[in-house]
Amino acid sequence: MTRVAGIDCGTNSIRLLVADCDPATGDLVELDRRMTIVRLGQGVDRTGRLAPEALERTFAACREYAAVIKELGAERVRFVATSASRDAENRDDFVRGVVEILGVEPEVISGDQEAEFSFTGATRELTAHQHLERPFLVVDIGGGSTEFVVGDDHVRAARSVDVGCVRMTERHLVVDGVVTDPPAEEQIAAVRADIEAALDLASETVPLAEARTLVGLAGSVTTIAGIALGLSEYRSSEIHHSRISYEQVRAITERMLTATHDERAAIPVMHPGRVDVIGAGALVLLAIMERIGASEVVVSEHDILDGIAWSVAGATV
Repeated sequence: MTRVAGIDCGTNSIRLLVADCDPATGDLVELDRRMTIVRLGQGVDRTGRLAPEALERTFAACREYAAVIKELGAERVRFVATSASRDAENRDDFVRGVVEILGVEPEVISGDQEAEFSFTGATRELTAHQHLERPFLVVDIGGGSTEFVVGDDHVRAARSVDVGCVRMTERHLVVDGVVTDPPAEEQIAAVRADIEAALDLASETVPLAEARTLVGLAGSVTTIAGIALGLSEYRSSEIHHSRISYEQVRAITERMLTATHDERAAIPVMHPGRVDVIGAGALVLLAIMERIGASEVVVSEHDILDGIAWSVAGATV
């Protein structure tokens, strides 16, 4: 076993996994997994820059994570940064701050690399322990982008497109700096049009129609699963590998897009940082399911973060 730490810094959240990994057996023993909503991508779509307050929120989380990594004695650390820091003009400020706090340089990976990590993290257990039809279509719905990967044991095709719950909310559901509560029909239609265009783009590279099992990753999907399961609190063990039907996803999407902020915030599994962006995230998942004719989505709590951990441990990713 090798004790490693993987950090995934996305547009909406930053996450840490410290685990003991054995590439030979495929065993991953989780020691600490945590997530902090930092909204690093706040305003990036509009300004092209990372906001000072967003950087400070992210650095505060990094300081917390550095203490955990030191306490648990991880031998190797890898910090992967995704969509928001790819797009920002002042990414050097971000890199400098991370190096000062954690001692490692964030790797601003491409969308294709992001997809590779997501696929490995999501399917390593499924290929060993679950009897599901292949190929898999793994979709990682993030804050700024969504990754699509089709593969069996290994990736066959991957594509990252710029639709995510934060980007779509900021682009279409905000008026005069305030999230519309609830959004108007024409706003929802504008989000849907962007998503459909992104699906067209993804399908040029990834054979979406060939997928036999849809695997959904990240906070929008896991939150929808928690709602569908009627959980009184967020319980990862029940959400992981749950199967949520198309009818459930459609009903929850409609509910999220017609509810008020307070009604969404009152849902037991809803993280405060997702209250304003869950409607757009649900709409992305619904559109994907409709495009490929999926009757259900298999929800995975293991995703890019686990893929990063495997790569640090020396597994082929």
